[in-house]
Amino acid sequence: MTPDVDIGIRVPHGIFGRGGEHVAAFVQEVEASTLDRIWTGDHVSFKGGKGYDGMLAAMALTVLTRRVTVQTAVYLLPLRHPLTVARQVASVAEAARGRFVFGIGVGGDDLLEVVNCGVDPATRGRRTDEALGLVRRLLAGDVVDHHGDAFDLVAASIVPVPDPRVPVVVGGRSDAALRRAGRLGDGWLGLWVTPERFQSSVAAVAEAAAAAGRTDFLWQHGLLAWCGFGPTRESARAPLAAAMETFYGMPFDRFERSSPYGTPDDVAAALAPYVTAGATSILLSPIGATPDQALADVAHVRKLLHGR
Repeated sequence: MTPDVDIGIRVPHGIFGRGGEHVAAFVQEVEASTLDRIWTGDHVSFKGGKGYDGMLAAMALTVLTRRVTVQTAVYLLPLRHPLTVARQVASVAEAARGRFVFGIGVGGDDLLEVVNCGVDPATRGRRTDEALGLVRRLLAGDVVDHHGDAFDLVAASIVPVPDPRVPVVVGGRSDAALRRAGRLGDGWLGLWVTPERFQSSVAAVAEAAAAAGRTDFLWQHGLLAWCGFGPTRESARAPLAAAMETFYGMPFDRFERSSPYGTPDDVAAALAPYVTAGATSILLSPIGATPDQALADVAHVRKLLHGR
């Protein structure tokens, strides 16, 4: 379809707990494939304590990779202090040398996780806006004095400044998230949206950027999607449904419309309209017969979307 869309794959759930050799082996397979990105989620204490730190995972992946881009999708920014986050981003960027995309979001699929991090869920959006503005200033090399609703900084700075600049992609489906992406991001990351909503959201981000007087962007809009692979749609559906229901604690029919499954041809056909709607990257969380087969199927999807 187009050579301009990056295709990424998620690090398999639980692989860090199996030991570094398993992580390294998976990364080597991704590096040897045609895939463009490897991505990691982020949770502090999700649904009974699950998760792993997205920035630590990103650094591990960065050290193990040489070619592919590493992305957080998404890092729960309001649960952390912006000066600490800026230092972490700068550290990953220094190792990545232009291969790191910082994806952020407000979280909220488990409000207890938010509360246990000392954050009022009702303030997540405002806290994210304040934190992201500060992170961007710090990563740009500013010496920051700031006294806000959530954070106070006095002559704060981060050196060395990342070079090249780290793209910041903002996740979320709400109007507030789209405005945030337009004002403060380099792109938007959609999840559980139709192609039509993806296209209208991209337009809303551009409108928010124009309203803020921005001219400094080269948009990097992406889609994050769970997907299931199998020889038929019927055989691919059940494992995908089971994985998503276990992870999110909600019935699969809440996600089914925007979580493609079937053969690689089926999945590519479902994803193609998002490329037409403006996606420059697609990050997949695949469920397949084995991790190796899932990786091969995602690589096949990339081939189909690139038209070769």
